[in-house]
Amino acid sequence: MISKPDARKKDATSAEERAPLLPQGYGVPFALVTALFFLWGIPNNLNDVLIRQFMKSFAMTRFEAGLVQSAFYLGYFLLAMPAARMMGRFGYKSGFVAGLSLFTVGSFLFWPAALAGEFWFFLAALFIIAAGLSFLETAANPFIAQLGSPGSAARRLNLAQAFNPLGAITGVLAGTVFIFSGVELTPAQSAALEAQGTYATYLHAETMRVVVPYLVLGGLTLGMLVLIGVTRFPAIATNPAQPEKQTRGGLAELVRHPHFLLAVVAQFAYVGAQVGTWSYFIPYVLAYTHEAEKSAGYLLTATLVAFGAGRFSSAWLMRFVAPVRLMAAYSTINAVLAGVGVFFPGWMGVSALLVSSFFMSLMYPTIFAQGLRGLGENTKLAGSVIVMAIVGGAVLTPMMGWLSVHFGSVALAYLVPCAAYVFLAVYSLADMRIHVAESSSGFEFPSPTH
Repeated sequence: MISKPDARKKDATSAEERAPLLPQGYGVPFALVTALFFLWGIPNNLNDVLIRQFMKSFAMTRFEAGLVQSAFYLGYFLLAMPAARMMGRFGYKSGFVAGLSLFTVGSFLFWPAALAGEFWFFLAALFIIAAGLSFLETAANPFIAQLGSPGSAARRLNLAQAFNPLGAITGVLAGTVFIFSGVELTPAQSAALEAQGTYATYLHAETMRVVVPYLVLGGLTLGMLVLIGVTRFPAIATNPAQPEKQTRGGLAELVRHPHFLLAVVAQFAYVGAQVGTWSYFIPYVLAYTHEAEKSAGYLLTATLVAFGAGRFSSAWLMRFVAPVRLMAAYSTINAVLAGVGVFFPGWMGVSALLVSSFFMSLMYPTIFAQGLRGLGENTKLAGSVIVMAIVGGAVLTPMMGWLSVHFGSVALAYLVPCAAYVFLAVYSLADMRIHVAESSSGFEFPSPTH
């Protein structure tokens, strides 16, 4: 016989399972914000092309070109907290407007940066773009998570995030087609151009190739800024389903939640692994298969197709398997695949790293949703701190570059994402235990598995 408290708990769980993915009347805001997930995927993965292009046009090492990711993800880190404070006062829409404004300005700055031919100017433009993306992600992830039933937050967030890899594919494909010239000079050819006094002209022409894609991107973000500006957004309550569980106290309160603290560290590790895997994929292909840079670019596009397929399939699988359990399995698989990339460089390693994108696909939104559960009034602040953890891309990517240069092996650099995936597997198991402990103590969080 089921006791009355257990029966009520079962009825509440059943109600969460039957709840619609999205409340009626919220379709337009959901679609516009989901489009933002697509848009910010473009510059995130254009960076992977830029690293190779800047190695050529500025004649720099992999480590130096890796500063592209450092500048980019520092923008995320430094602006996430101001974004949360602004949205705490003015709402989510203010974050979307501010983010798109910065995104647009940074994209248009690529033109004067190319004309000036200064690497630091490009880094400044990338920092401004990333600052805008920090506002967008700080707003979009918790907005989507709270735009309906708490029980379907992880599924709803995975669905919205599934459009992010479509933007990533668009970015890499556009970069491969319009930025890569296909001209790859040997040292002898470079010396010949220098002797003729035309080498600087060649480098400038290669630098100018980055302008058109970013001007087009700036036009897209400007159009989205207008659409967001004229659209009415719903006022999102912090946690209407559980007003008695709302928490107060800001950061002092947040640090008392182990599931949140673990999510911050896990997001740092995951973003570092993802960014590093893709940033050094083209150099890996060039080093161990001797394919041309355009072919390597198309292979990187294939990894992002795998990433997109993983996002859509995991959103479906989460109807039957708890997201954190699925992530534990996927993290273990990716640790093995990254290990294959380290110890079997060549086409076997390329294939393993390509497939790893499928299994990394669910990690970002799942960690985000798990980290936000049950935080009540501190959800916006917690979301900004988790976004700040994206700085892992600024830390682990240069670490991979240093290993690559120091040991003369791109393959050994993949020890970094391999270690990150091992940690993520451990994190997933730990978070499951924390969730069980929270439930048994009577502090019941809505299940994000349906």
